[in-house]
Amino acid sequence: MATSNAPIPRQAWSVLIVSTIAFTVCFMVWMMFGVIGIPLKKTLGLNATEFGLLMATPVLTGSLIRVPLGIWTDKYGGRIVMTVLMAITVPAIFLMSYATAYWHFLVIGLFVGLAGGSFSVGTPYVARWFPRNRQGMAMGVYGAGNSGSAVNKFVAPALLLVGGWTLVPQVYAAVMLGTVILFWFGSSSDPAHLVPSHTRFSDQLKMLKDPKVLKYCQYYSIVFGGYVALALWMVQYYVGEFGLSIQTAALLAACFSLPGGVLRAFGGILSDRFGAHQVTWWVLWVSWICLFLLSYPPTDMTVFTVDGPRTFHIGLNVYAFTALMFILGIAWAFGKASVFKYIGDDYPQNIGTVSGIVGLAGGLGGFVLPIMFGALMDLTGIRSSAFMLMYGVVWVSLIWMYWTEVRKTELMGANAPATPLASAVGR
Repeated sequence: MATSNAPIPRQAWSVLIVSTIAFTVCFMVWMMFGVIGIPLKKTLGLNATEFGLLMATPVLTGSLIRVPLGIWTDKYGGRIVMTVLMAITVPAIFLMSYATAYWHFLVIGLFVGLAGGSFSVGTPYVARWFPRNRQGMAMGVYGAGNSGSAVNKFVAPALLLVGGWTLVPQVYAAVMLGTVILFWFGSSSDPAHLVPSHTRFSDQLKMLKDPKVLKYCQYYSIVFGGYVALALWMVQYYVGEFGLSIQTAALLAACFSLPGGVLRAFGGILSDRFGAHQVTWWVLWVSWICLFLLSYPPTDMTVFTVDGPRTFHIGLNVYAFTALMFILGIAWAFGKASVFKYIGDDYPQNIGTVSGIVGLAGGLGGFVLPIMFGALMDLTGIRSSAFMLMYGVVWVSLIWMYWTEVRKTELMGANAPATPLASAVGR
């Protein structure tokens, strides 16, 4: 790792650039069902719960593989692990175009989902090329590859118009193969970045007993798990709630996905400057407000006035809804970076392992939430029940953060900061 005062070598920037491109492509592939799932839902006659499971299946394997991938990255290096991971997904992506039955998509989706594990490879890989005071920026830039979700929303609808849904996995397989070649020739290895070979798998998994790691898992299940779930869910939400075409719905859904990915780099810079805690605290409060407004279902209310009954309509139109989703995407972009700034600060020697564990929690959130969204909609008939669920999850994190971090801030006395109000929300 470079020292804090030494200039950052060109090699480090090359690693960061090709790794970010690779992660963007992996995320684009991982989110494929968010668009092609809509025509498949109609073709296969799926209900909302089955549709949620279809979209979530790739997220499951992409989540479960994160811990071993993080450990293997510490041990063998990010270059070889990332290359092998991407190469394995190419045949599965291509075979997707030949699937015909619901179970075909579920099984193939499990293999395609391996692409989602790339986050736990690239995060420690790029971080170790930069000094500690720039790691938030490096991990934030790499994490901006989440914008692959938005890229999918631009590319997949266009391919649907040209050649139907089967063209999407065929093109994505070719793009992934090209990315494997680009990454291999643009990346580098440094033996100094590897964890000593005597480190055991069981030793690294002991991090699961650390209460701070569990807390970071909870935070990440919102800012990443919620991001993945809503990125998958939003296109069909726009189609069903507002009666839009798939192309228009995908474009508006990108207003959430794009800032939720690209601005992660800016969130890393803010976390380097103001600290992970303060950024995360405000992210949770902004999320709480947005989700409260998004949760309210369209309602007609009759009020009996002195002049007789009057009916009022309460609900978000497509413009207000999109604006709130845009703000939520920005907040979660910052939050994804700030959570990993916590990890870089607290676990500099085990970034790969801890990022794998936290990434697993976030990924599992992205797997479970779409299924719960579908089950809630089948149960209640209310589409905004998805946001009601997320609102409750944010409440849990706010309470947890208050009792473990904010409440311990000293407002008075010799150790109190010069600006108590600022320290009350973050130190």
